[in-house]
Amino acid sequence: MQKPKSILITGASSGIGEALARLYAASGVNLAITGRDSERLEGVASQCRSQGAQVVAKTIDVQDSESMKQWIGEIDNEAPLELVIANAGISAGTGKGGETAEQARRIMAVNVDGVFNTLLPAIERMKVRRAGQVAIMSSLAGFRGFPGAPAYCASKAAVRLWGESLRGELFTHNVEVSVICPGFVRSRMTAVNEFPMPFLMDGDRAAKIIQRGLSKNRPRIAFPIRLYSVVWMLALLPSIVIDPILRRLPQKT
Repeated sequence: MQKPKSILITGASSGIGEALARLYAASGVNLAITGRDSERLEGVASQCRSQGAQVVAKTIDVQDSESMKQWIGEIDNEAPLELVIANAGISAGTGKGGETAEQARRIMAVNVDGVFNTLLPAIERMKVRRAGQVAIMSSLAGFRGFPGAPAYCASKAAVRLWGESLRGELFTHNVEVSVICPGFVRSRMTAVNEFPMPFLMDGDRAAKIIQRGLSKNRPRIAFPIRLYSVVWMLALLPSIVIDPILRRLPQKT
C-alpha cells in the first residue's frame, strides 16, 4: 500500500495519537488532527508543520456527532481522506470506590460513540470512492473483562468486534479496516496508573508498529506480542479458573 497523503487522527494531542501524527507528518501530507487540549494540540500541529505537513488542527469533542460529521466533511472536501485513525479515548476504573454510572456512561460515550462519530461519516465517503482505510484504537484490555476497569474493557471489546466485523462488510467496497490493540504505552492516560505495567513501551515505538501494520493492511495490530499472548490465553480460560486470579489484580484509578 502506498503511503497515505490525506490523514485524520483523533486524540492527537497526546499519547499514541500525538506519536502517530508526528510519524505521518511529512512534505506532501495533509494532516487533520483533533484533541481535547487546544494548547497541546497546537504544539503537535506546529511540530508536524515543521516536518513539512499541511495541518488542520481543531479542538472538538468526538461525542458531538454533528460537529464531527461537519468537520470530517470539510476536511474530506479539501483533500479526500485516505486514512482515518479513530484514536480518541479515555480510561478509568474502580480504584476510587467503584465505578459510578456517570463514569461508565462517559467511557462508553467517548470510546464507543466517539469511534462511530469519527468513522461512519468517513466510511460513507470512502465507499463512494471505493478507496480508503480506517483504523480503530482498541486495546489488549478488550479481550477479557478485568474487574478493575469494567467499562473500559467493555468499550474496547465493543470497538474491536465492530471493527473486525466491519472489515468483512467493507471488503466489497474496497475500504480497508484494521483494529489496533496495544498494551501499556507511556501517555497521560497510563501515567496515573499506580500498578506495575508489564512491557511498557514509548509512544514512538508503538506508533511505528501501528504504521507498519496499517501499511500491510493487517486485520489486527496487537502488541507487545508477549503480553498479547498472555491476554489471549486468559480469554480462553474458563471463568471458574481465572476469576479468582483477576479479582486479585490492582484496580485502575
